[in-house]
Amino acid sequence: MASLPINADVISVPVTIDDVRAAHQRVAPSIVRTPIMRSRTLSELTGANVWLKFENLQFTAAYKERGALNKLMLLSDEAKARGVIAASAGNHAQGLAYHGARMGIPVTIVMPKPTPTVKVQQTEGHGARVILTGERFDDAQAAALLLAAEENLTFVHPFDDVDVIAGQGTVALEMLQDVPELDTLVVPIGGGGLISGSAVVARAQTNRVDVIGVQAELYPSMYAKINGLDLPCEGDTLAEGIAVKHPGAITSEIVRQIVDDIVLVSERDLEQSVAMLLQIEKTVAEGAGAAGLAALLAHPERFRGRNVGIILCGGNIDPRLLANVLLRDLARSGRLARLRIRLQDRPGALFNVARIFDEQQVNIIEISHQRIFTTLPAKGLITDIECETRDRAHLQRLVDALTAHGYEVAPVELA
Repeated sequence: MASLPINADVISVPVTIDDVRAAHQRVAPSIVRTPIMRSRTLSELTGANVWLKFENLQFTAAYKERGALNKLMLLSDEAKARGVIAASAGNHAQGLAYHGARMGIPVTIVMPKPTPTVKVQQTEGHGARVILTGERFDDAQAAALLLAAEENLTFVHPFDDVDVIAGQGTVALEMLQDVPELDTLVVPIGGGGLISGSAVVARAQTNRVDVIGVQAELYPSMYAKINGLDLPCEGDTLAEGIAVKHPGAITSEIVRQIVDDIVLVSERDLEQSVAMLLQIEKTVAEGAGAAGLAALLAHPERFRGRNVGIILCGGNIDPRLLANVLLRDLARSGRLARLRIRLQDRPGALFNVARIFDEQQVNIIEISHQRIFTTLPAKGLITDIECETRDRAHLQRLVDALTAHGYEVAPVELA
């Protein structure tokens, strides 16, 4: 897409660089000043000069606690005593619960009923009261707003709040303090709080700093709103932390005025990025946290030669999901494969195939036969062999060797 139009004469946003600086003074003693480090390997792979901001090293493993804490610290003593409430099944819930407990502020979190038990337990572990209601986030938010009115609690929005936006902007403030030569910030977009705060900081620099937003293709809500498009927002995305159907009113206007561009990334890009960050940088990022790197992989021409700052905004990913992502990455790279081989159902058939695997130095992990549910004759069978190779070229040598011995071989491909 073309860069978003920015007219310096009409810029008027409700959050200023002074707001972000003041927020940083407030929250700095109680958060982690996360490191920002240049990735030599990712720079070589992408053609950009890549710097990573490790917000996954916050205590709650996400940047969200910055905005939540800034909001809590600005409440009156009376409001603190009454308590706060939010609708969230993710990082906002944990950030608010953690700092609320630390400050002695009662916190209530409303979550949809299908929220994974581990997220409920983590939030309760920080001392919050958790209420499960409804099937979707919208149901939980409606219930939270009702309860806020009934119990006179302060509702803390996860992104559409100027104090929260100022707190989130402290991420970019630290980045540009530590690495002033950055000329591009790549920022994941869900509701828009992080990119709004980051853009305010970028516009206050004396040098030009482009701000590029990233959304998952399955949830292009901000992209669609800014460009006047009607695009579906649905599906199971790896980046559930930015799977927001309706971006904020405040954040949308800030993005419209001072963000340079928004790009979309596929699920495959997100999976590859999560795997690369673990394998190359030895750091765990959730899907949303890896979205910035996914943008560089999906749109290399947009960033080539630039000094790019990427925010690894969160590291809360289910271990089983992470394992699946890593195994799928191994399969796509050819290091893990499943081959479907047609055999004759006779003694020694499997032994002969296994001998070829041995000759090619390929490790067999699992074997499964199918004799019944097949279109082959009664004496034929299909064998699926899952195996481990060094790389795609090694796998191809195995396939060529099997074919040379007269076997019909078909790789079972991933989507």
